Amino acid sequence: MAQTSAEQMRAWKGHALFSFGFRPFFLFGAVWALLAMVLWLATLAGMVDLPSRFDPISWHAHEFLFGYLGAVLAGFLLTAVPNWTGRLPMVGWRLAALFCLWLAGRAVVLVSAALPAAVAPAVDLAFPLVLGALILREIVAGKNWRNLMVLGLLAVFTVANGLFHIEALSGDYAAQGTGLRLGLATGVMMIAVIGGRIIPSFTRNWLARTESPARPAPPMQRFDKAVLLFSFAVLALWVAQPVAQLTVVALIIMGVLHLARQLRWQGHRTLAEPLVWVLHAAYAFIPLGAIALGLDQIMGGSGAAGAQHLWMAGAIGSMTLAVMTRATLGHTGRALTANAATVAIYLCVFGSVVARLITSVWPEMSYVAGILWLAAFLGFALAYGPALLRPKPPVQP
Repeated sequence: MAQTSAEQMRAWKGHALFSFGFRPFFLFGAVWALLAMVLWLATLAGMVDLPSRFDPISWHAHEFLFGYLGAVLAGFLLTAVPNWTGRLPMVGWRLAALFCLWLAGRAVVLVSAALPAAVAPAVDLAFPLVLGALILREIVAGKNWRNLMVLGLLAVFTVANGLFHIEALSGDYAAQGTGLRLGLATGVMMIAVIGGRIIPSFTRNWLARTESPARPAPPMQRFDKAVLLFSFAVLALWVAQPVAQLTVVALIIMGVLHLARQLRWQGHRTLAEPLVWVLHAAYAFIPLGAIALGLDQIMGGSGAAGAQHLWMAGAIGSMTLAVMTRATLGHTGRALTANAATVAIYLCVFGSVVARLITSVWPEMSYVAGILWLAAFLGFALAYGPALLRPKPPVQP
């Protein structure tokens, strides 16, 4: 007889870390976001010379976008896909092996200057390729065709990582290259698609629980699909021609459409629950980033990197922390309530984004942005690490 998910997890006698996919990837993804920032700040201060084939800025961008986000995507997908397909989750030694493959990618990219040129790309790309193959197998076996879009986005994300490696090895400035833009655009689309499903749903559940008569618009209505299709086209245009006049206008329109989409979700009614309002606040960086990128080009294009960070650190950084905190509480048997430490994590990551924007006129604020980033991810590791490392408490009769 086939085991249920709960039976398979109970059958695993090893460490609780490998009893579910979100555990190792959420915890060590956050630890890597923390350590990579320490190395980046030390590099800025002239204290460290990174032994990587990437220039320091490109390494910094790559390890957040493809290293950190790659881990969070793995944790999310390995947890969500069993719910989507009704099939068993990956646990135990197979999960540990996949996690070690991600770790190996981080190590070889960091020390790639001491390795043959092909080693870092091969090892780094092996992780998303294996992850994609595993997810494809589950979707096909479970006949869960509606989520092939998410797998397609993962495939594009992997291609973007490969392009980043090619550009870096070719001597190009990969931090502003096509691979980075394609990876970032894919991350934005993932948030727009997945966030468009979960944010209205979680908002509806919370409003119903508090007996509020208000309700958000249902997810994925005709308007939502139109916004997503338009966003796909705009982001593709931005990847190919980031400074074209048509791109500038399209980015601003995209931002306005996402603001209109978000207003339909009743986020202003969720201020009493941080686990819900943080999702709305994180999503807001999608329209803000699009509008900022468009306006920056109109004003001369001198602040493109700062505007881009509204997507990179703002949308991706804050949304991943929002999802990781909520999912960890729910899947480890804790109450879905944000304590003071959780609120501090959210405020620190938002503060980091604001400080990063100010660096265009006050460069020293880059250290403030880095310190606030460290506080956010150290806070997650300290506040949520124990729950991720311990078995889920038994359900009380």
